[in-house]
Amino acid sequence: MRRFICILLFLQVGYQAQAQTTDPETQYMKDNFDKFEYRIPMRDGAKLFTLVYMPKDKSKTYPILMNRTCYNASNYGGFNTHGHPSKYLVHDGYILVFQDVRGRYMSDGLFNNMTPNIPGNNPKNKTDVDESSDTWDSIDWMIKNLKGNNGRVGIYGISYPGFYSAASLPDAHPALKAVSPQAPISDFFFDDFHHMGAYLQSYTAAFAVFGYQKKDTTRQDWFNAELMRMYSKPVKDGYDFHLKQGPLKNITEKYHHDNFFWNQIVEHPNYDTFWQKRNILPHLKNIKPAVLTVGGWFDAEDLYGPLNIYKTIEKTTPGAKNTIVMGPWAHGGWAGESGKTTHNHIYFGDSISTFFQRNIERKFFGYYLKDQDTMNLPEAYMFNTGNKKWEQFDVWPPRDIPPVKLYFGENGKLSINEPTSEQLQFEYISDPAKPVPYTSQTEGLTFTPRNYMSDDQRDASRRPDVLTFQTEVLGDEVTLAGEILAKLKVAISTTDADFVVKLIDVYPDNHPNYDHNPKNIVMGGYQQLVRSEVFRGRFRNSFEKPEPFVPGEITEVNVPLQDVLHTFKKGHRIMIQIQSTWFPFIDRNPQQYVENIYKAGEKDFIKSTIKVYGSSVVGAGGDQQPVKKGF
Repeated sequence: MRRFICILLFLQVGYQAQAQTTDPETQYMKDNFDKFEYRIPMRDGAKLFTLVYMPKDKSKTYPILMNRTCYNASNYGGFNTHGHPSKYLVHDGYILVFQDVRGRYMSDGLFNNMTPNIPGNNPKNKTDVDESSDTWDSIDWMIKNLKGNNGRVGIYGISYPGFYSAASLPDAHPALKAVSPQAPISDFFFDDFHHMGAYLQSYTAAFAVFGYQKKDTTRQDWFNAELMRMYSKPVKDGYDFHLKQGPLKNITEKYHHDNFFWNQIVEHPNYDTFWQKRNILPHLKNIKPAVLTVGGWFDAEDLYGPLNIYKTIEKTTPGAKNTIVMGPWAHGGWAGESGKTTHNHIYFGDSISTFFQRNIERKFFGYYLKDQDTMNLPEAYMFNTGNKKWEQFDVWPPRDIPPVKLYFGENGKLSINEPTSEQLQFEYISDPAKPVPYTSQTEGLTFTPRNYMSDDQRDASRRPDVLTFQTEVLGDEVTLAGEILAKLKVAISTTDADFVVKLIDVYPDNHPNYDHNPKNIVMGGYQQLVRSEVFRGRFRNSFEKPEPFVPGEITEVNVPLQDVLHTFKKGHRIMIQIQSTWFPFIDRNPQQYVENIYKAGEKDFIKSTIKVYGSSVVGAGGDQQPVKKGF
């Protein structure tokens, strides 16, 4: 969740140190803005802490640009906005607003993860509150009380603040004209803490931030002691550390026994009403503000959110001013500029974040909040991660790029649009005691891993518990654009298993090395992960009502891999890998069915023989995703 959130987690003094640094942008803020603090009253009597920077130039009026956050708005009081909004927006002149959401830091009330939306929660409802009503009340107060505003408001935010941005859209205040959810969470069963129902064990340390309620309003972090339960000693090898923890129930006992959010996850292992009502997507209807949804193709945390928020608005409100941008970034990478844009070992170009900030985000808010320029953004502004250039589309997924189907053949062959024999069988043994690492690198404890999203898969290719299929060397380029769905036909020897499917770009053996990489990273033959996802097999028919496999019975398992825009160049190969562990990014499935994996014991974890049949297919392009069942 953005670089500054990592600072929040691991270097608690980071904000204070940054606030004392007089960099050019901080000095610009001091020279051109006055700072005010307010406690804005909500309809139920709670007051939300709100930091406001007002332009000193009073010769004109300004729109309000708001960021609602659970990450301590009071720490933005040193004239340091920590890189957001971008310097282009700051210099263009806005009333900059940062607000602690309900129950966080200097705001009253109780904090609720992904506060459920209350449909129709307009000003006539004087009792119930949600993020939409808190935003409505805040905007209404600011329009009436902040002198010099022009009556228009924009909202933006990255990660959790991206969710708060999206949550402003249902029953939006009429003054809210432009909303930009960036790397937004949309549903915690498919974003951040879970992927397709599987728990992200790499998120274990994050619960210290999200699972404790402060006792009173405060500008200080209150969760340091809980955070240090995991970080009390240096850990060089996160794989080894997590494997030694054993089953998840040991984490409950050792680290998170008093954490309300962890305990909620433990008690709700399936997609029941607890999770369903925290899904913002069903509430994105009749959208009035313009929307610019932003995401990164290499976002390990929130790839599901931006894609599905955009698609949902397209379906429910066809006439909405709705645009999506997907670039070659990890989580929130567009908010900073490193000059050369890279992800892990892959170079994509120069100043790509600057291009977004200046030519997309700046124009979006300028047009809808200031009537500046003309609105010429396409429906979809998407970066092709294979040929490394921006492409524009009038609809997403695009209609003019033909879908592709990939089939598994003998001797590890992968065929394009040519079915293989349905009688073929491919087998591996999945052992939860020796899970497949999610990365080729040795990493310590991380808030959540990021580099693995484009990592080299050669280590995995050499393991006997990973099925690997690849095409012949491509004589012509092949572009995959749109959704990817792996339709697997499997049989397992036990009653449960996970399925990880990976789409990989295999570089030619003579591919030159990149200058930014250390010498031990060899790009010749590099197997770059392009897209991947895990699916917890028990949810194959319903996320709400899981069910065991019948050992030995051929079963369909659909694995959605989300969207992609990637051109496999001439001379490259396309590769697919299938495995059943991905540790410690994803927790281990015991592989025999238990009612609740969070409460499984050591003896529940067993080996499973996994068979994948030749009738399986990976479809790429267009609208591939299956309809979710069970809710």
